[in-house]
Amino acid sequence: MKELSHFLNGAYVKGSSGRFADVFNPATGETQAQCPMASVDETTQAIADAAAAQPAWAATNPQKRARVMMAMVGLMNRDMDKLAEALSREHGKTIPDAKGDLQRGLEVIEYCIGAPQMLKGEYTDDAGPGIDMYSMRQPLGVVGSIMPFNFPAMMPLWHVGPALACGNAVVLKPSERDPSVPLMLAELFVEAGLPAGVFQVVNGDKEAVDTILDSDIIQGVSFVGSTPIAQYIYSRATATGKRAQCFGGAKNHMIIMPDADIDQAADALIGAGFGAAGERCMAISVAVPVGEETADRLIEALVPRVEKLRVAPYTDGDDVDYGPVVTRDAKERILGLINSGVEQGAKLVVDNRDFSLQGYENGFFVGPHLFDNVTTDMDIYTKEIFGPVLSVVRAPTYEAALGMAMDHEYGNGTAIYTRDGDTARDFAHRINIGMVGINVPIPVPLAYHTFGGWKKSVFGDLNQHGPDSFKFYTRTKTVTSRWPSGIKEGGEFNFKAMD
Repeated sequence: MKELSHFLNGAYVKGSSGRFADVFNPATGETQAQCPMASVDETTQAIADAAAAQPAWAATNPQKRARVMMAMVGLMNRDMDKLAEALSREHGKTIPDAKGDLQRGLEVIEYCIGAPQMLKGEYTDDAGPGIDMYSMRQPLGVVGSIMPFNFPAMMPLWHVGPALACGNAVVLKPSERDPSVPLMLAELFVEAGLPAGVFQVVNGDKEAVDTILDSDIIQGVSFVGSTPIAQYIYSRATATGKRAQCFGGAKNHMIIMPDADIDQAADALIGAGFGAAGERCMAISVAVPVGEETADRLIEALVPRVEKLRVAPYTDGDDVDYGPVVTRDAKERILGLINSGVEQGAKLVVDNRDFSLQGYENGFFVGPHLFDNVTTDMDIYTKEIFGPVLSVVRAPTYEAALGMAMDHEYGNGTAIYTRDGDTARDFAHRINIGMVGINVPIPVPLAYHTFGGWKKSVFGDLNQHGPDSFKFYTRTKTVTSRWPSGIKEGGEFNFKAMD
């Protein structure tokens, strides 16, 4: 059995706690590795070593830090196939999905090459007689990053990249379900020129997380995961004076107007709803057609597309639509919610509850499911399923459809499909959701814009990547300066003495 390690002070280090978590092969259900769970002492030491390495890194000028980012881009491109295979092996997503995971993380590292521009302060000459004012952005110090299983490359890079570019040291706690890629990325950062100790990877569970949250050294914490855990981490981190950004759950609606291209909308829903087995915080899990005719046409278009989806291990080639979910517990939770939808009266139009893949009967595969006539009081509507399940909720009017999305407790992403510019503009302006797509199903902003939701999808004032990330990982210091040109006489400056 393969035993994984932590990555500390520039090298792989075996765990010493004696506690391990199983890392599964999601396609077979077999344990393929064991991940060490760090103790309080191990985590505390990793934080202390990061604190020792951070001042020299902060004193490195932004151009040189940017060159590390530039080198990292080249190394990730060099190792893209190896990284993607390792990601797919532990997570279960297809190779194209894995490469997309890596690419979206890589784009943030590319953005961080512009750190010198992002870290520039402001300057005011002659703010008063002989007085100048200027501001500077300085790193927080040591920050913690607690990341989810569903994007084991993208999510760490979204946080670690800007944090490092700003001059911080980072202690990363990746998901214990698929930890290999974060460890590989840490190794690549060292190869790119990052000093040892500036980026520490500590595998662990709640014990390691709470140690990060309670540490007096850690100055800021980033988290991505479920809303209950996001609330917990935000509350505990801020209670000890830390800056925190915590991103939680989602329930993303796509509104389909009567004038929409139904085939285009159906194709978008297939990719947005079922890609990566639905294990995405930006997945579209609710389709809201406006009007019965629109709904009937949408269902007619969706059914054959859902039925044709190919579910298989990533090793079966690039024509696989999606693979297994990450664990057996995840599979059972998803099937439980599907059963609740049937029990509560929704129409299960495509039913794959008995899905089984020959030769992979013990794998964590969930077939694609399509519900119609879902109502807003059903569990499959109110809860984040995080699986390959699409619910169609019929709305009589545009206002009713808009109200569904606005009234839901989550506010991560949303989309509308329409040919009408007035409707699209109204939707974009009125919707109380952080990321909006107009004829775009998954409106994930590019790296130079900010990513983040509203309502119970986020806790904290600043979002991920883009300009917000540089604001989050730095503090602003403002200096007011005067240089008298005289000599002291009686404790006062004589400005004419030097004339």
